[in-house]
Amino acid sequence: MNDAKMLEGHVALVTGSGRGLGYAIAYRLAELGANVAIHDRSQEAPAEFGEFKDLNASAASIAELGVQTMGVVGDIGDEEATVRIARDVQAKLGPISVLVNCAGGDIAAKGGKPNPNDALGIKLEDIRALLDRNLIGTMLMCRAVVPEMMERHRGSVVNIASGAAHFGHTKEVGYAAAKAAIVHYTRCLAAETREQGVRVNVVSPGATKTGRFLATRVTDPDRMEEGYSLNRYANPREIANGVAFLASDMASFVHGQALRIDGGLTLYPG
Repeated sequence: MNDAKMLEGHVALVTGSGRGLGYAIAYRLAELGANVAIHDRSQEAPAEFGEFKDLNASAASIAELGVQTMGVVGDIGDEEATVRIARDVQAKLGPISVLVNCAGGDIAAKGGKPNPNDALGIKLEDIRALLDRNLIGTMLMCRAVVPEMMERHRGSVVNIASGAAHFGHTKEVGYAAAKAAIVHYTRCLAAETREQGVRVNVVSPGATKTGRFLATRVTDPDRMEEGYSLNRYANPREIANGVAFLASDMASFVHGQALRIDGGLTLYPG
């Protein structure tokens, strides 16, 4: 996967890709030859944790790989915005053949993490914000993009959930529940698209060293270094490699599956 341009001729839209994990995914798809549309909620959002000046800078970095790229902005929790995003990408780059729904996060209605953030104490406004950012946004982007894929009998959707979707939590409960819903939504969508040949899968990353992760958490120094041990934090590129596999023809018969990329953190079914 390092040298082959196995996504050449594809157009990929990666939501939440102005920085962080989404950017790493968009960059990897571009390395493999895809023309890529990157997205964030605003032009300024990529600067939040010092990764890029703005969305234009993110797009310019990917364009250096020699592929066509563009930036699109909008709230994925807004149906009109998702339709516009899909339309704008198709108008400039062509039909979307790879959709990666990466936008989301454990972010409260007013920013930052919800507080309280447990099963019984989380505020209703924060529950709704988490559902919009994660589950609803994923569903709306699929509704905006997948029907056209089905008409062409060509396309791959990779939704991004979380290791948190696969085991019980006493904190980040709204986020974990929304990500678990994304896992099951993926299965439901896969059942609808199977006959049309559009593949739909989901990736559940473990804790990953993105700018947001490092800025908003107390990290374990013993899990920061990459070495022989898998009891560590992931590098964003390790997640991106899994997404690239599912997006490509190397996964041509992989459909409706959840791929956990977590170093074995969740070693049990479910």
